[in-house]
Amino acid sequence: MIRTEHITYRIGAFSLRDVSVDIARGEYFVLLGPPGAGKTLLLEALCGLRRVESGHLYIDGKDVTQLEPRERMVGYVPQDYALFTHRTVDGNIRFGLDAQGVGRSNANQRVQYIADLLGIAHLLPRTIAGLSGGERQRIALARALVVRPKVLLLDEPVSALDESTRENVCRELRRVQREFNVTTIHVSHHLEEAFSVADRAGILRDGSFQQVDTLHELLRHPVNTFVAGFMRCQNILPAHVVGPADREGWVTVALGQQQFALPGLYSGKVQIVLRPERIMLTPTSHTPGIRLPATVQRVVDRGVYTHVELDASFPLVAHVHQASGDSPLAPKTEITAVIRPEDVHVIPG
Repeated sequence: MIRTEHITYRIGAFSLRDVSVDIARGEYFVLLGPPGAGKTLLLEALCGLRRVESGHLYIDGKDVTQLEPRERMVGYVPQDYALFTHRTVDGNIRFGLDAQGVGRSNANQRVQYIADLLGIAHLLPRTIAGLSGGERQRIALARALVVRPKVLLLDEPVSALDESTRENVCRELRRVQREFNVTTIHVSHHLEEAFSVADRAGILRDGSFQQVDTLHELLRHPVNTFVAGFMRCQNILPAHVVGPADREGWVTVALGQQQFALPGLYSGKVQIVLRPERIMLTPTSHTPGIRLPATVQRVVDRGVYTHVELDASFPLVAHVHQASGDSPLAPKTEITAVIRPEDVHVIPG
């Protein structure tokens, strides 16, 4: 549905570099990355506000690289919503319909339908002044959807909202996206947003994609240490392969003063990625898996989980859920960290 081929665009010292991605029809795709990664630039290139220097953009199989924004059948919601303060809510929503020359009766029906769908029909006579952030967001979304776009582009649509409102609006965005079956690209730098809405996500860094995949794969199998860190893995540990293990197809890895076997054919220096939530802590050494003797250094109650910092001859962080009746963890406690080999991700080099 959306395909970019080797897109390049420069602005000052920054550039989008060789950006290629395929997004399926009806997919909800989230563009992730730190501030300054190029997320908004890519969105503006897709909707035609910026002309790429090289490469091609396709929407629904049509090359739109040289087309004007109004010719691309794209609905765009900028980060600040860009609502017209001199127009009513009704006037804002029907702006695109007026530009398309849609007849008044048809336009009235479409405005009423989208306003009912988004729960803002009661706001239609109002002016923009005095509306809440959530109301403005819905109006901007209504203006983008009422023209029946093939693609919906959302630039940090919930960044100005408080946490509880953000979660509700993300749920609403996903519902509306499914209702219209519109291919959607949503820019964010918050993982919580991505998990609320995304079918897949792409992580940008310095103007180029690092990895495009499902959130599950980005969490479990990052292609490099940047992706692992962006996905909030707190255990990215340098190690090296000692040699083959006793088991065929496995190798022995040295990490700190510990050695253990892992499946795979690796050699030389590697990075070991351990998700904190996949580490089990037990007072005994009999639990199956890779067993690492450790000493508790610090314990922080985070509400839904307990953050535990360990010394296992290398720094290690675990996120554990303690049941009522469990002995509370405390600094200086001797404990065994247990990891299933299949939960260890290895990045070569």
